[in-house]
Amino acid sequence: MKENQSGILLVDDEEKIVEVVKSYLENSGYKVYDAFDGKTALSLFDRVNPSLVILDLMLPDISGEEICRTIRKKSRVPIIMLTAKVEEEHILNGLGIGADDYVTKPFSPRQLVARAAAQLRRTEDEKAALVNVFNFNQGELVVDTLRHEVQKNGEPVSLTPNEYKILLSLVKYPQKAFTREELICLVLGEDYEGYDRTIDTHVKNLRQKIEPDAKNPRYILTAYGIGYKFGGE
Repeated sequence: MKENQSGILLVDDEEKIVEVVKSYLENSGYKVYDAFDGKTALSLFDRVNPSLVILDLMLPDISGEEICRTIRKKSRVPIIMLTAKVEEEHILNGLGIGADDYVTKPFSPRQLVARAAAQLRRTEDEKAALVNVFNFNQGELVVDTLRHEVQKNGEPVSLTPNEYKILLSLVKYPQKAFTREELICLVLGEDYEGYDRTIDTHVKNLRQKIEPDAKNPRYILTAYGIGYKFGGE
């Protein structure tokens, strides 16, 4: 079998689940690193820099949510959460802190492998799709990453550095719903200790500058219960 070079960090305290899922992933050609607790998981993450994390929420020492938050402060790696909690609020919470997908127990190992492959494929597609000039709606909005310029209907738009960073982050990953915490880390830095709603103010100002109708945004969309995502085509 052709080996897939993507390393996957699998975190779950149930040995049987780890054994089965790891076997399915390895049979699909993936390199798998396993951890049975949060402390080991975070240490492994820093050492191996995986391409994907499969993370159980219920761990003996550190919660899956806390691990997800910690990872999101330093990485955009895709995270698939595993949990027995099926209520919508738990799913929204998981997505809200930065998870990319959510699988409830019990689950089919084959389905989990398929979801892992989809996340890895999406990540590779995003990397390949990055270009120097982004053009939306036949030139209504243009973002030139080489010149650090933004145009609306052919006219230059004056953005602050933070507004530009927010726009560029969203434009580069149009299918990704960013949490406010993610945007703060990307725009203001990991050491920022202010109010997370600061991002809302930047987004409001950004919409005023680039949207045809700021009250009905076309580009900077609200991802309810999560944060923001890009809606341009």
